[in-house]
This record gives sequence, C-alpha cells and structure tokens, in this order.
Amino acid sequence: MDLKHDFSLRTVESHLSSVESDLAATATHMPSSYLRLLALLVIFVALALPAAIDDTDGADLYEKACAACHGTDGRGRDTSAVGFEIPLPDFTDCAFASREPDADWFAVVHEGGPIRAFDRMMPAFGDALEADHVEAILSHVRSFCTNHAWPPGEFNLPRPVFTEKAFPEDEAVVTMAYDTTSDTTELELLYEKRIGPRGMVEVAVPLHYSKSLPSGGRDSFGLGNVKLGYKHTMYHHLDEGSIVAAGFEFVLPTDEGIEDIDDETIFESYVAYGRLLPSDAFIQVQALAEVGLQGVRDDEVGLRFAAGKTWTRDTFGRAWSPMLEILATRQLGSNADTRLDIIPQVQVSLNKRQHVLLNLGLRFPDDGARDPQLVFYVLWDWFDGGLFDGWGR
Repeated sequence: MDLKHDFSLRTVESHLSSVESDLAATATHMPSSYLRLLALLVIFVALALPAAIDDTDGADLYEKACAACHGTDGRGRDTSAVGFEIPLPDFTDCAFASREPDADWFAVVHEGGPIRAFDRMMPAFGDALEADHVEAILSHVRSFCTNHAWPPGEFNLPRPVFTEKAFPEDEAVVTMAYDTTSDTTELELLYEKRIGPRGMVEVAVPLHYSKSLPSGGRDSFGLGNVKLGYKHTMYHHLDEGSIVAAGFEFVLPTDEGIEDIDDETIFESYVAYGRLLPSDAFIQVQALAEVGLQGVRDDEVGLRFAAGKTWTRDTFGRAWSPMLEILATRQLGSNADTRLDIIPQVQVSLNKRQHVLLNLGLRFPDDGARDPQLVFYVLWDWFDGGLFDGWGR
C-alpha cells in the first residue's frame, strides 16, 4: 500500500493539539496524560496506517483504519471505550447507512467531519489513504446493511420543481410560483415522511394570494386544495442506474371558492423513473393520470421530463445542478389540446451538509393564454439534521 508519509512535525503537532482540545471538551474528567495518549492514537491511525496493508481489501483496511472507533461489526464502539461523548453511527442501520451516496461518504473520509459540518473527531484520511483504498473501505461499510430493499443514496437525485422523484424522502419543501402578469402567488407547503425501506407518505398544503387589479376589487388570499399521497419504490438497481416508483394522490377541495381551483376531489396516479447517466448527469420521468371523482372536470393525463447534471465546486464543496424540465398535459375531453411548459432551473446546496437546497427557475407556457411564472423552492432534508445545523464548523 502506497501510504503518504510526507507530514512535517509541525503538521502532526497541529493535528495533535486540535484533537487534544476536542477530547478535552468531551471528556473533561480524564487525566491530561490519557487525553494525549488518545489524541496520539487518533493521529497515528489517520496519518500512519500500518505498512503491512498492501492491497485494497476493504475489510482489512476498515479494521486497521476505522474499527478502533466504529467497531469491527460497524455498530460503533461505546463512548466509554473511545474516550469521547460523541455518539458513533451504526452502519448496520440501513435507515441511516443507505441514504447518502458514496460521494458524500468519500468526502467525510477524505476530508474529515468538518467538510460536512460534522465533528472534528472524525479525522481526515485523505493524506494517508489513496482514493481506491477509501473506495474499498466504503464498499465494506456498505456491506453492514444487509437489507437490500433500501434504495441507495445515489438515486436521491436533484429534485425538479414539478416532476416527482422515484426516491422516497424525509423532506420539507416550500415551493412558490409567482405569476409576473396577474401578480398572483401560489405557495405550497409539502411534508414527506419515509415509511420503511421503500414507502413514503406526503401532505401538501397550498396557499393562494392574488393582488387586486387597478380596475377594482380587493386582494384575495385562501387555502388551496390539500393533497394527500403515498409513493412506493418498486425497483432499483445501482449497476443499471435505474429506479422506478409508483404512487397516488388525493386532491381534496377546501371550498374556499378561489378562482381557477377545482371544487371536486381528484385522484391522481403516477409512475416515476430515475436514471443515472455518466459524469453525474441524470434524467427523471413521471407519467400521470388525474380523474375527477365527481365528474365535474375532464380527466387528464400528463408526462413530465427533467434532465440535468451536477457540478461540485472544489471536489467536495457546493453542488450545482442545472436542469431542464418539460411538462406535457392533455385533457381527455373532445377537441382538447396538449399544453406544454418548459422550465429551465438550477438547484444549489446552501450549507456544508448539503441538506438545505434552493431551486430557482422560470416556467414558460407554450400558449398566450397562460403567463410565465417565476418558480422556486427551498428544501430541507430533515433526517440529516435541523434546519440550522450543518452551516459551518
């Protein structure tokens, strides 16, 4: 194994001082000599792995580099054994271990916890391990989760504004659409909760605001039709790069009397598909059908498509994902036309942990009857931490 030992004494002393201070903050009742011994152990593991490791066997590398803290079985050693109070993750817990893509795990192993605003007690191994060794370790870590029903985090693709993803999420999303001509604003509050490995329930509450026209009238504000839905991942295969889900929604009228809002219960069913492409590119497709349960409106079918690519600043920094989304909708009544909308947009991560995201786009309809809209959302992946967590450390 070609380990890198070009560390100056000053660099090692700097790491040692940093780790000692972190240990002292979390284990105030330990003697200073013991704290220094633990700090030396962390530095030794991170910077001078045994030269006996001469291959890319993930289990062997994990045992030498990670097991001292994370345990041979991946469950994390007790805080009394490691000497600090920060709880260690359980890699056998698929609900935790399956959510993030390998790229995020690689970043934390290579750069240490602070790269994603985690604690500095997770040291950086980038100067001690080659990239293929880190990948071998991650492959072994992935083996601790034995329930393969959980879709891997690589399928948690950037979220388009309108196209449903096939990956189940734990998220809260606030989406706003502003009509530049009629001065109308639509706001949707969406909450999503995973159920088991593949399921997800969601609740969406829309709000509508319309400014009064100069010719008269008054401002209007009201609650839109509430949506209740369920989504289930039917198939995923990382080697193929494909994930498929099916879901449904009930749209429940609120009797607010808002103009252009349907006053009947609507049932929507859909199939969603995601595809990983080379160089961090992707496509997402959703086919859907809407049926009015009271027969007041014409039934409707639609096809939504989004394609994009993710760029990351400085390898492990802020992620940018420009996308082009196309919506096609057609009512099933006689003489119905197909309506098209094009939405260029870009999603960007706002914080270091990358669990708070912003998407900004413009919706252009293909006809003169509808006005362009400014659309954006703020997304919070609440499983990865609080809304104000992960902004810097």
